[in-house]
Amino acid sequence: MPPIMISTARLHLRQLDLADLDALYAIWSDPQVMASYPAPYTYPQVQRLHKERCLDSYATHGWGLWGVVQRDTGTMIGDCGLLLQHVAGQPLIEIGYHLLPAYWGHGYAREAAAACRDYALDGVRAAQVISLVHPANLRSRRVAERIHQTMQMCWWERIQQEVCLYSTQRADGHAPVGSP
Repeated sequence: MPPIMISTARLHLRQLDLADLDALYAIWSDPQVMASYPAPYTYPQVQRLHKERCLDSYATHGWGLWGVVQRDTGTMIGDCGLLLQHVAGQPLIEIGYHLLPAYWGHGYAREAAAACRDYALDGVRAAQVISLVHPANLRSRRVAERIHQTMQMCWWERIQQEVCLYSTQRADGHAPVGSP
């Protein structure tokens, strides 16, 4: 069993390994889950992104996207974790999340994202943590509104479009030298 990184009242967030590729494919290929993306991901794209956003990120940073698992059933219902994004030339830690539609509307995304926010601020000691959300993605916007302090519109160079940038600053305003 891969290491559990964070536990909440109802969820475990754990590292993803190669055995999770099919579960990730079920999430990232779902048209409802990926409605704010250009298209659902193919299996080869899932393999590449699993390596980059999970395995490589764990090795480089100690964090990345984690599997969201219900504590009581052991069912993987989505992913949530931290990603390094570049916005306006700045490296920022983003909270990314995707849940299977059957689990929408139960507070799981908010619970997982809030735990990731706290981990980024208190564990990683990031000065700021963000969520980048397509303006039309109302479900993700509601999650981000509940866990972050501020929102502003910004141009995200990576996807060449305007997005909602939600952010939360460290309470003490301090972060270790060299942290994003």
